Amino acid sequence: MTYSALSHLECSRTGERYDADVVQGVSSQGAPLLARYDLERVAATVTPADIAGRAPTLWRYHEVLPVRSEDSVVSLGEGMTPLLPLAHYGTEIGVPGLLMKDEGLIPTGTFKARGAAVGVSRAAELGVKGVAMPTNGNAGAAWAAYAARAQMASLIAMPLDAPEITRTECVVSGAELYLVDGLIGDAGRLVAAAVRSRSGYQEVSTLKEPYRLEGKKTMGYEIAEQLGWRLPDVIVYPAGGGVGLIGIYKAILEMRELGWIEGPLPRLVAVQAEGCAPIVRAFESGATESVAPENAATVAFGLTVPKALGDFLVLEAVRATEGTAIAVSDEALLAEQGLLAASEGVFICPEGAACMAAIAQLRESGWLSGAEQVVALNTGMGLKYPELVSVDVPTLGKDAEIPAAPAR
Repeated sequence: MTYSALSHLECSRTGERYDADVVQGVSSQGAPLLARYDLERVAATVTPADIAGRAPTLWRYHEVLPVRSEDSVVSLGEGMTPLLPLAHYGTEIGVPGLLMKDEGLIPTGTFKARGAAVGVSRAAELGVKGVAMPTNGNAGAAWAAYAARAQMASLIAMPLDAPEITRTECVVSGAELYLVDGLIGDAGRLVAAAVRSRSGYQEVSTLKEPYRLEGKKTMGYEIAEQLGWRLPDVIVYPAGGGVGLIGIYKAILEMRELGWIEGPLPRLVAVQAEGCAPIVRAFESGATESVAPENAATVAFGLTVPKALGDFLVLEAVRATEGTAIAVSDEALLAEQGLLAASEGVFICPEGAACMAAIAQLRESGWLSGAEQVVALNTGMGLKYPELVSVDVPTLGKDAEIPAAPAR
């Protein structure tokens, strides 16, 4: 068995085949390309028991990842993030079987490291000299770090009001960084134009190269493995570009074909913010694609994606699993962020907090009965968004006394 069973790339709209061993962007239809594998060969040679003995990184699933040679892997130890029971918080909101996949503990502090690890590794293997992308912040920080690890150049453009810490991450990793007075789509147009004039650079915008998705799908493999090669009843995911949700669905279908899992598929839930909820609106209207809203804005900056290239794939995954799409307010997600930190000791990102607000609302509406095992994706650490938390701390003089303990 070779390191990867990658077979070819496939247009996500037409099924047209593309060569996986040359640098590719989107299909001739302008649609994302999906990596396909010889799963029959994988099933005949690899078992979950084999995987259990491997190193605890996402590369333990290397047969269903696109990197041909182990020597081409660019890694910072990413993967196998914990699946945390949230007993106190879950009971409080009426979902005692709530688990959280905590991606805040991965390199660079967000799940974006998964896509960057696999995307940079495959780009380097194919001879790419520089990667270029627009970003809402965290993806750029991750790709800049992994590009540095691979001794590769990186060109990053992000909106002017992206989280400041992500600018710092890009700069310290040696990225060529530009701030754009606009949204991520405006940054994307500038990056696309720049790549056309630069030899050896690849545009790696969301779903405009095939392999970021492959890194993200490993969240699905890990959830199944961590639950003893079974799946939960519901998986809740914060969908900006939606790559992680598309990837988890892809992983589920692959694992079922491999014979590694059985039973019904988990219901997939796409969560967005009320200030930018095009996929939710499309789901509610029965549309197969979304329409960009005007004046998109939310404190969950990673969800500020007015028009996702893979919106039709997100909608397909949600509908195929009898899931749903839901929008939550900034006030609700910030409230849940604080409640979770106080009850469980985990300070999660606002996008992850949007999942918690959605779960509370779905329980209140009856869409969740409370008996389900639910896995929520926290996609990053809350420490990357210090500006969202106001702190009022009393100051004491050196001769003062600390008051008696407050009632709990």
